[in-house]
Amino acid sequence: MIFDFAVSAGLVIFLILIVLFVVLGFVPLGLWVSALAAGVKVGIFDLIGMRLRRVSPAKIVNPLIKAEKAGLDVKVSQLEAHYLAGGNVDRVVNALIAAERANIPLAFERACAIDLAGRDVLQAVQMSVNPKVIETPVVAAMAKDGIEVRSKARVTVRANIDRLVGGAGEETIVARVGEGIVTTVGSAETHKAVLENPDLISKTVLAKGLDTGTAFEILSIDIADVDVGRNIGAKLQADQAEADKQIAQAKAEERRAMAVAQEQERIAEIQAMRAKVVEAEAQVPLAMAEAFRNGNLGIMDYYKMMNVQADTKMREGISGGGVGSTAKPADK
Repeated sequence: MIFDFAVSAGLVIFLILIVLFVVLGFVPLGLWVSALAAGVKVGIFDLIGMRLRRVSPAKIVNPLIKAEKAGLDVKVSQLEAHYLAGGNVDRVVNALIAAERANIPLAFERACAIDLAGRDVLQAVQMSVNPKVIETPVVAAMAKDGIEVRSKARVTVRANIDRLVGGAGEETIVARVGEGIVTTVGSAETHKAVLENPDLISKTVLAKGLDTGTAFEILSIDIADVDVGRNIGAKLQADQAEADKQIAQAKAEERRAMAVAQEQERIAEIQAMRAKVVEAEAQVPLAMAEAFRNGNLGIMDYYKMMNVQADTKMREGISGGGVGSTAKPADK
């Protein structure tokens, strides 16, 4: 009897211990005690509700204690809602504390929106207090005299809390500054004017309002380095002259080919005419023989014709047309 009672009592104690361990593992009593000691009102049922909603109580209670000690008016439901939305509760609370210490107006909803937008809200607050220097790559531009000017700028920016959501990033600032440098150098009459007054670039670029639509506010633009590059104007002129020379050579070759073709055509025409003359001359003896046979041409007529030809050749020789030779009729 006594043994059965002892066994039953031991079993009950064992069950109580198991239940106690389960409750202690499910309910973070340590966090509840810490919050109670810090003066933060967080109930046991609130912690149990966080467990049921799959919210880590430590990621809510610890930032809540920091916010309470910093004098911020933040509720548990707000932190829990931001956590469930996928935000970083601890970073948001740290940013709110930093903004409150730096006297920067930053509402809890605005900080949550910045954090959910993918930007580091704490870094943004720190950049508002301590501006950041962005160094641009070397930007090459050509002045009106054709000389290339290579310059590098340092842009001092400060985060604009109001434009962090939807504002452009550092890449836009660098691109706009590079565009401003190219425009300023390109409008200079000579490269010497840019070298003598490098602040002309910074003043002109700064006056363009390059921070419009970005998440930053440009404080200053300083030209870190200015160097003289290539003589692009001379190179372009040389390239143009080479291109003109090649075009002229092509046109001259075309004219030469046309002249050769015309000369060959003229030679072909002359040869064709000579062939016709030779063919006609070959018909003369046949015609004369036919005339002799038919009695249309006598021997005296033939001698007269030969005398006329001889006289004609002699006259041509005397006039400078060439040395003529008197043809003698053949004896028959």
